[in-house]
Amino acid sequence: MLKKGMGRGEIDEFLKNKGDFVQVDHLTRFLDIKDIPTDVRRFCYLKLVSIYERRYMFSEVAKTYGRLAEVALTFNDKIDCYVKETEAYAKAGLFEKADEALKMAINFGNASQKAEVLFEIKDFYKKQAEIYEKEKRRNQAVKIYEKLASMNLSENEKFEIKEKLLGLYENLGKIREYQMLKGKF
Repeated sequence: MLKKGMGRGEIDEFLKNKGDFVQVDHLTRFLDIKDIPTDVRRFCYLKLVSIYERRYMFSEVAKTYGRLAEVALTFNDKIDCYVKETEAYAKAGLFEKADEALKMAINFGNASQKAEVLFEIKDFYKKQAEIYEKEKRRNQAVKIYEKLASMNLSENEKFEIKEKLLGLYENLGKIREYQMLKGKF
């Protein structure tokens, strides 16, 4: 059992050769203890993130990044954690929560950081949608492209997104959506 006062090395050694879900159980119980040093708490959250990512549990990844942001020491660390939380929620298809995390990231940044965060998220959405298209996961790609279309884009980017959406709607047999989008051109 993990106990208060254990260091990162001791925690790592204790979790060695245990299954993912057993590790998750031990880490979450350990994180419930009060007065754990911040560096140990961060280490445990990062261990949880790696386990959840390996298991494709993206909503749990996002929640863990949110908790990690709470214990982050600098604004840049907080912004990074909230951006990763946004990305994880997007992978999970939870765009409302992704928007909330994005707002948190923007709140901690100055003007240049805000622009950088928005560009980074926009770029992530584009790459994720392309991955979904390659994997033939068209419904997920449509959701991401629809989210992108609602963002502040240049005219060129809007046209590109609409073209991709038209192709996906046609492939998925979403005639009503196809006609509505075609009518907007």
